[in-house]
Amino acid sequence: MSKRWYVVHAYSGYEKQVMRSLKEQMVLKGLEDRFGDVLVPTEEVVEMRDGKKRRSERKFYPGYVLVQMEMDDETWHLVKSTSRVLGFIGGTKEKPAPITEKEAMAILQRVESGAEKPRPKTLFEPGEIVRVIDGPFADFNGVVEEVDYEKSRVKVAVLIFGRSTPVELGFGQVEKD
Repeated sequence: MSKRWYVVHAYSGYEKQVMRSLKEQMVLKGLEDRFGDVLVPTEEVVEMRDGKKRRSERKFYPGYVLVQMEMDDETWHLVKSTSRVLGFIGGTKEKPAPITEKEAMAILQRVESGAEKPRPKTLFEPGEIVRVIDGPFADFNGVVEEVDYEKSRVKVAVLIFGRSTPVELGFGQVEKD
């Protein structure tokens, strides 16, 4: 049998613990050959706090763990009996359905690209109203005109003396209103 990807529903906040428990159980029961990867889909995000860039991880499917495995009674029971696992997603209760290879590859691709290029924690949209919190325009409100995620900059139209003026600021200088 070939290994397929299954989505396991875990208690939110315990995804990493479930992943570790599953890996431990595989080794203890000698079933490593029937399992492939076990992962929690995360991406790296960057946020500005106290004027410093901080990197952190964000789960893009909170409460879910991806498990690559050969589905049979023994492997099904191992996953189901792991603490803090609620069950499988898809299919029936007794016979879970794997996700398609295309879906699995899309998730894995997103995990890889998230590690290479961290995304900002706060996402800005053109037309959104933001408040400037740092620099010469502090305490001004403005409308986002452009967002440059590569350089972590945002162009904001600020009203100065009744006139709209475009100002380019860093992500750390603005906050959502």
